[in-house]
Amino acid sequence: MDNLLTLNNGSQIPSLGLGMWKIEKTILPELVQEAIKIGYRHFDCACDYGNEPQVGEGLATAIKSGLCDRNDLWITSKLWNTYHAAEHVRPALQRSLNDLQLEYLDLYLIHFPIASKFVPFEHRYPPEWFYDPDAEFPKIEMDPIPIRETWEAMEELVSQGLVKNIGICNFNCSLIRDLLSYAKIRPSVLQVELHPRLIQEKLLKYCQQEEITVTGFSPLGAESYYSIGMASPEQSLLANSSITQIADAHQRTPAQIILRWGVQRGTAIVPKTSSPERLRENFGIFEFNLSDDEMAVISALNLNQRYNDPGHFCDIAFNTFLPIYE
Repeated sequence: MDNLLTLNNGSQIPSLGLGMWKIEKTILPELVQEAIKIGYRHFDCACDYGNEPQVGEGLATAIKSGLCDRNDLWITSKLWNTYHAAEHVRPALQRSLNDLQLEYLDLYLIHFPIASKFVPFEHRYPPEWFYDPDAEFPKIEMDPIPIRETWEAMEELVSQGLVKNIGICNFNCSLIRDLLSYAKIRPSVLQVELHPRLIQEKLLKYCQQEEITVTGFSPLGAESYYSIGMASPEQSLLANSSITQIADAHQRTPAQIILRWGVQRGTAIVPKTSSPERLRENFGIFEFNLSDDEMAVISALNLNQRYNDPGHFCDIAFNTFLPIYE
């Protein structure tokens, strides 16, 4: 079965999760409970998404009402850029735990390989990207904190029983190679943008070699980025003829075909949806398989098209040029 992936320490992560980025707070408690009823157990959260209290409300209600046990769930959150200093890592985690109404996380990730100046919790939370949004010329204020310092503080969270697994987001091969040179606990998971326009074959091969499980965010590609002006509808893959032909052959939707391609590659995926109907549709990807030829046709759609690139959006939206993939 490909609905569970085994990590390098023996933990098992559900290969399909529900991503919480950009889901409205008001609908989240009920949406989380509906997802659990459908069968979802993997929920992908982050401080920066600004909705962890609402996710926590939904999780707490589901557990209290007997929809699931805590041990059945896989809850991921992420350390934001402003909390990379060793003394801020545990307080940042504790804030997420409090908001999510949990005693531990299944997975805690460094959100970006970007360390920015600390913003006190009581001053602004989530702190987002700007150090001072009210400044005459607001920008991201960087802080020269080595990844090693952050990672060693993450390792402490594991030894304290607050986190079961630790990992990274948006890291390239060189950063991972450096991290592996000193990590006492190897990263369990790398989360990166991954879809048929950005298949990242070399990165996936390297992670497979190093026994790091990969989770793909934005697994449908452009769809996640229309509302924030980072993609346009003509970039959608849902009407692509190669995708629709395969969908017709399987009597499935184009979205199911793209998501099936994601899990069949051996990666986890965390698509976002606010629709219970789409939740059920997405969960149906374990009911069929794609042929090797169909997998190859979808992979051939690759354009190395990255939508979520700090080297692009930070310059435009936050007056700071922050390339990390080059």
